[in-house]
Amino acid sequence: MPTDPTTTLTLDVPWEGETVQVANIARQLPQEPTEEQRNDVLAAARSNPGSHLPEAAWTAIARATTHPDALAVQLRPTPTDPTGVLMAENVEGATLRSAVTRVLMSELFPGIQPRTGMSVMETPDPQVQGLAHEGQPSAVVEYRYENLTHLRQHVWQTIHATLSINSYAQSILTRSVTRNLIVHPVTITFEDGTAPIEVLVVRDGITRLASAWAVLAGPGEEASAVATLATDALLGGISATAARESGPDLRKRLADDRVAWRAKLRTEFDEEIKGEVPGPRAAQIFQSYAVPAQIAVGIDGHAGRLLSPEDLFDDAIRSVLASIHVEFKQWDNAAQNVEVITRALKRVIQIGDPRWSTSDLQDVYGLAVGRIPVVDLPEVFGSTGRPPGTALWRAVYLVSALTKPDLLEALKDQAKAIKGGKRMSVKAFGGLLGPMIDLPWRSRKSLVTKQARNAWNNGGVLTGVVTGDWDPVPTDDFTTLVEPALRGDVNARCTLAVAGGVALIADKLLTRNVGSSLDAPKEKGGVPFRADTSVIIEGLSREGNELGLWTLATAANTFRSDDLPLNSVTKQSLTGKEAPESAETPYAYFQVDLAAKDKIARTADGVPVLLYEWDVVAASDPDRVKKPVAPAPAPEPAWPSSSAGADSSFTDPGGIPGLEGQLFGDGSSASGASAASDQIPSPRTGEAPLLPSQRAAEHRKDLRLHVLAARDSMDRLLALEPEVGEHTPLAPLTVLDDLHKLLLGIQTDVENLRRRTPADDLDEDPYDAEDDVADDVADDVADDEGAYAEH
Repeated sequence: MPTDPTTTLTLDVPWEGETVQVANIARQLPQEPTEEQRNDVLAAARSNPGSHLPEAAWTAIARATTHPDALAVQLRPTPTDPTGVLMAENVEGATLRSAVTRVLMSELFPGIQPRTGMSVMETPDPQVQGLAHEGQPSAVVEYRYENLTHLRQHVWQTIHATLSINSYAQSILTRSVTRNLIVHPVTITFEDGTAPIEVLVVRDGITRLASAWAVLAGPGEEASAVATLATDALLGGISATAARESGPDLRKRLADDRVAWRAKLRTEFDEEIKGEVPGPRAAQIFQSYAVPAQIAVGIDGHAGRLLSPEDLFDDAIRSVLASIHVEFKQWDNAAQNVEVITRALKRVIQIGDPRWSTSDLQDVYGLAVGRIPVVDLPEVFGSTGRPPGTALWRAVYLVSALTKPDLLEALKDQAKAIKGGKRMSVKAFGGLLGPMIDLPWRSRKSLVTKQARNAWNNGGVLTGVVTGDWDPVPTDDFTTLVEPALRGDVNARCTLAVAGGVALIADKLLTRNVGSSLDAPKEKGGVPFRADTSVIIEGLSREGNELGLWTLATAANTFRSDDLPLNSVTKQSLTGKEAPESAETPYAYFQVDLAAKDKIARTADGVPVLLYEWDVVAASDPDRVKKPVAPAPAPEPAWPSSSAGADSSFTDPGGIPGLEGQLFGDGSSASGASAASDQIPSPRTGEAPLLPSQRAAEHRKDLRLHVLAARDSMDRLLALEPEVGEHTPLAPLTVLDDLHKLLLGIQTDVENLRRRTPADDLDEDPYDAEDDVADDVADDVADDEGAYAEH
C-alpha cells in the first residue's frame, strides 16, 4: 500500500553521542519550481511597481523558491495596494519591501557581514558597489571578486569561520530553521573577465545557514569539511579558467550543476525514507533542504534623502542589520565602529557640499574600505608630493583627510544620526577610526589589536593640532621632519604625531594606561604617570620637545606592518622557547639618546636599549616625571648575541624552532622525526618472530618519534596563528578538548610505566638522555598549551 506523502514522521536520530527526537519529517522533499511556475513569478514581478530588479535577479529568485505560487501572489498588485502584499520596513531615508517565502538552501550564498569588516581574514571581502535599475533604486548590489577562485575561497572561509565560532546544528536538526534569513539578490562580477552571475546572498542568518550545512554534512564533521561540502554544492567543480571560458553560459552551467546536485540528494532521501523506520540520513536531508527567507525585492527612497539611487539599498539593508545586532544580538564595538564610520562617510559624500571635493572623498572612501590598495597611494594622493605606498602612510593620509575641521563635524553629525546619539566626542570619533586604520596589519599584529583599539578609544592620535588644518609631508625618512617641527612647522609636527603615534599604538608601546600601570615595573608595561593616549601624543609632538619628536620619528621609521617588535611580544614569551638566530635585522624600537650621533641609546657595551611604554610616556612630559625608575638588573639586548662559545649545532635550517640540536639516541634530529617514523622495521617475513622485548624497543622508538612529530605539527600550527587571524580560531575548542584528553591519557600511561619501573633494575640512571628528551618535549607541550590558553 503506497504511503501518503503528506503524512509526517517523528524520528529518533543519533547525533554526536546523543539521541535527538526529530518531528515533522515529510516523506517527500519540496519540488523544484517548474519553468511555468518561474514564468508566473517573473510576470508578477513585472507588474509590481514597487520592485525594480533586473530580469536576471528575478530569475535567481524564481529558481530558488519552493513556493513559487505563493511568491507570485505576494507580488501581484491588489486593488488597494499596487505593490501587492509585500512586507514593508521603514528605515532611515527609505522603505524596504520584501517577500517572505521558503527557498532551497543550496541556492543561498553567504554574504558579507559588518563584523567581518574589522576582522583579520585570509581571503579579503569582495568590493561592494550599489546598483540602480533604469535610474531607480534597486534592491541589488554588486560583489566584485578577482576571479572564481576568489569567490570559492570567500564562500569556504565564511562557512568555516562561522562554524568555528558557533553552530546551531543540533537545534536545526530537531526543528529545522524556524526564523527567516534576510536575503537579497547580488550580481557577482569578476575582474578577470569571467561573465557575471546572479545569486541570492544571506545578509543576516549566516550562522543558521552554515549550521544547516553542518546538519546535512552529518555528525562529527569538522567545520572545514562542512565548508567544502557547501562550496562544492554552490559552485560545482568548475575551475576559474573553465569559468572564464564559459562566457555568458556560466550562470546556466552553475545553476544546472546545483539542480543535478539536488537530484542526487533527492535520490538519497527517497532511499532513506522507505520503510516503517526511515534512516537518520532522511532527517538530516529534510531539515536542511529548504529554509525560510525574507527576500528584499524593492526599495523606495524618501524625500530629501542624502544618498544616491545606487547607494540607497546598501545603506538600508545595513541599517536593518545594525538594528538587529545593536539592539538584540550585538556585534562587538569594533564591528559597530567600522559600520558607523563607513556609512557616515558615504552619506557625507552624497551631500555634495562645495567645501570639499566629492571625487577626493570617493578616493578617501576607497582607501578606507580597502578598495584602493596601499600600493596605489602615490598615484591617488600624490598631487602635492608622492607619499611612499606603505600601510603607515595610508594611516597618515586617512587621519589627515577625515579630521579636517569641517569634514570632521559633518562625519560626527552623520555618525550621531546612525548611532542615535546626541553628542560625539573626539575620543569617540577616535574609536571609530581605530578598526579602519589597522586594516593592513590586523593579521600580523592580532595579538595586540585589542590594546591598540583601546588606545584609539582613548583618543588615539587625535590631538588638538591634528584635528585642525594641516597636510601630510611625504618623506622616506621621518627624521628629516624633526628640524622643521622644532621650528614650528605644523605640517611636519602633525605628520610625525600621526605616523609615530600610529606606530606606537599599533605595536603596544602606547596604550590606554590604567591605574595599576603606575605600580608596574618598567619592563612589565609600567608608566611614570597616567594620561590619555591623545595627551601623550600631544606632548610628544609639542613644539620644542626634541626628545618627543625624535621618539615619534624613530618609531615611524622603525614600524613594520608584517610583524610584531621584540618590545611588545617576544618569541620566547609566546612559545616558551628561545628564538633561533636569524640573519634578518630584528624588529625593535630603541630608546632615543639626543647626545648620540644616530640618536639611539646604548649601554656601555654598545648594545641598543629597547624602548618601553614608560620611556614613551616620560618623553611626552619630562618635567612631570618626579622619580627616576630603578634601572633593570641588566640591559636587554635587541637581538641574541653570538659568542665564540656558542653551540653551532643549535641552528638547524630544516628544523623547528626550539628543537634544533636535540638528538635522539641514534643521532637523528627532531626535524627528521616524521620521516624517520615511516622507516620503523616491521617483523621480518619468513624469520622467527621478534621477541617481545625487541618489539617493545621498536614501539618505544615509534612512540618517541610520533610524540616529536606531534611537537612539529604543533609548532607549524602555532606559526600559522598570525596568518589565520581573528575571523576563526586557530583550532576549534572541540578539537582542542579531544587533543587534551588524548594527551592526558598518554601522560598518565607514561607516568604509570615510569612508576612501575624500579631504578635498581636499570644499569644506569633512570633519567638518562632518552628520558630527558621525552621530558623536554612534554614540558614544551605544557608550555605551549599554557601560552595558547593565555592568548
